[in-house]
Amino acid sequence: MKSLLIPVVLVAALSIPAEAGTVCRMNFTMTGWSFFYRTAEGDGTISCENGQTAQVHVWSKGGGVTFGRSKIKDGNGRFTEVDSIDDLFGTYVQGEAHAGAGNSNKASAMTKGTVSLSVTGKGKGLDVGVSFGKFVIEKR
Repeated sequence: MKSLLIPVVLVAALSIPAEAGTVCRMNFTMTGWSFFYRTAEGDGTISCENGQTAQVHVWSKGGGVTFGRSKIKDGNGRFTEVDSIDDLFGTYVQGEAHAGAGNSNKASAMTKGTVSLSVTGKGKGLDVGVSFGKFVIEKR
């Protein structure tokens, strides 16, 4: 009887659905400048498919061969699937190449452990360069 009970318990345990993750998106604006050293900051909102939301402060610092001043408006970010919105806060490693004069578009990808974030946005300003640094998301 015991040998029959073990497979039944294993099948029952395997049939319990795993907790599904959620996909989250971020809308934001940022302004910044660069002259070898690059810095920018702004604010935004993260919204997840599971209903979680958070107001956030975002900032970026780095360096490289980069010059200019810019403003990103209508910024959009998409995160890889996570268990909770709390997994999204913290420091991401960022690398980017950028160039723009007047109106421009920007795209960047970054990672924090197993979480990745891809960002796109429409901007204004004059900037050119290649830079590396960090992108930080803090809950307000």
